[in-house]
Amino acid sequence: MGIDTEREIEANLQIGPTDAGMVRIYVEADGVEIPMDFAPDDADEIAEEITAAANRARGMKPRRR
Repeated sequence: MGIDTEREIEANLQIGPTDAGMVRIYVEADGVEIPMDFAPDDADEIAEEITAAANRARGMKPRRR
């Protein structure tokens, strides 16, 4: 499975600060919990990557299903 492979999986995503001064991205799906903690500067870089991907996606022609 790659980043461009579509899946029918529902997941919950939460993002917020921790009491240790980190930024947590928390994913829960099918009973699996994945907490990922990042330093604030790393979280800023992730946010920039998400924004860049969203901007690229806006310029793409949607695939037919």
